[in-house]
Amino acid sequence: MKFFVDTAETKDIAELAATGLLDGVTTNPSLIAKSGRDFIEVTKEICGLVDGPVSAEVVSLDHESMMREAEVLRKIADNVCIKVPLTFDGLKTCKALTGDGTMVNVTLCFSANQALLAAKAGATFVSPFIGRHDDNGFDGLDLIRDMRLIYDNYDFQTEILAASIRHGVHVLECARIGADVMTAPPAVIKGLVKHVLTDKGLEGFLADWAKTGQKI
Repeated sequence: MKFFVDTAETKDIAELAATGLLDGVTTNPSLIAKSGRDFIEVTKEICGLVDGPVSAEVVSLDHESMMREAEVLRKIADNVCIKVPLTFDGLKTCKALTGDGTMVNVTLCFSANQALLAAKAGATFVSPFIGRHDDNGFDGLDLIRDMRLIYDNYDFQTEILAASIRHGVHVLECARIGADVMTAPPAVIKGLVKHVLTDKGLEGFLADWAKTGQKI
């Protein structure tokens, strides 16, 4: 499973990229606003930190305006992936952009039917929001299962990009189900390395080493 980080904070992106674990980045208007930086400037910097896709989202709702914004965004760098909403105009924009080789991430997916439409429109990625789905009384992981089944049934090449990841269990279950990609905040990704027995074992090794009085 590919790991994307969901942030516009370049310090966090650079730190994770240095581990070799990072395959891409997702951003959205809320994350850009939180960074307090210029949209184009921060997106360009992020694209220079990773080799993989960097999702940059349009903010218009009609097809023509989305296409104008996409034209600006895809000139930032070769690894920009245009992010569009799962609406009819968003799907129309997706079809037009993927038709000329541009990567597209169709976002705010909350049903398997929506995911089917995104795949038929040629989306590179589709982003189901697991945590938000859970918040509204549904099982976000069931959505991932349905999408995996449908995409495999028809050999769709669209990648399932599990988003709104809240904790390590989400990551584990998405990997077990077969999501192609997961995107999570830096804290969630960093938290995956933590285990009480790892900490306890390391503490014991270091204590025993200290008793030897040796140095490396």
